[in-house]
Amino acid sequence: MIPTSEENYLFRFQRVLDYIDNHVDNDLTVDLLSQVAFFSKFHFHRQFSELFGISVYKYIQLTRLKRASYQLAFRIQNPVINIALESSYEGPESFSRAFKKTLGQSPTEFRKQPHWKDWHATFKSLDDIRIMCMTTLEQTLQVQIINFPETQIAVLEHHGDPQLLGQSIRRFIAWRKQHQLAPSLSKTFNILYEDPEIEAALYRIDIGVETNMLIKDDPTGIVSKTIPSGRCAVLRHIGSDDLLRQTIHNLYAIWLPSSGEELRDFPIFLQRIKFFPDVPETEAVIDIFLPLK
Repeated sequence: MIPTSEENYLFRFQRVLDYIDNHVDNDLTVDLLSQVAFFSKFHFHRQFSELFGISVYKYIQLTRLKRASYQLAFRIQNPVINIALESSYEGPESFSRAFKKTLGQSPTEFRKQPHWKDWHATFKSLDDIRIMCMTTLEQTLQVQIINFPETQIAVLEHHGDPQLLGQSIRRFIAWRKQHQLAPSLSKTFNILYEDPEIEAALYRIDIGVETNMLIKDDPTGIVSKTIPSGRCAVLRHIGSDDLLRQTIHNLYAIWLPSSGEELRDFPIFLQRIKFFPDVPETEAVIDIFLPLK
């Protein structure tokens, strides 16, 4: 397929978004980013603002603060001053002012008890921009069919509003650390029972880790489950979780109808290979498993 003029235009901006994600610690100027996109520096900032509805400077700030918020919430061993400097602020004071102005909480307050609904509202514009620029077909060409082995996992079941999933993730990370099940040693899985677009009260997802540990009456709510063996279609998603739903859509709506395959009676599940904020969002890796008969 020959890309349209609009697709070429969006692709040039996708290069810019990827560059920002991969160089978020660096000095990101309009001159530099216009060169990445092969646009005139005299027009680039207007092109960006008119296309996406926010300035490139605001986009960069939100990208930095999103990574910082992940580090505050999920990497509690990382001191606030380190996060401030890694986010290109001169120190914790200027970082705290910018963070509170954007999210309504200081970094310390957010680390203690994040207001997740406000967080989702703050970063929705990043989600929308990335979805707009996402290429929809190229990943569907990389589907493989494998025999997945039976795998024992310990899971925390999240029931309810997907915008509050961060609370469950924090509980799960704390339990995982307590039991020394580091991601580098024990595989991380999610079982997706419902689409996030379902009514919030009905949403369900399991946050899990591979382990043969016998779990009984755990006070945290962790339970043992099994991912059964069987054939699976596997599609690797590289990039932000913001785009994961679109990749799953491609698997169901584009690959599956033309594959001749039928689905097995087990939910779609994920294995998380590389994690944001440990790597840039564009380098996060998730394998999507679609169970087949």
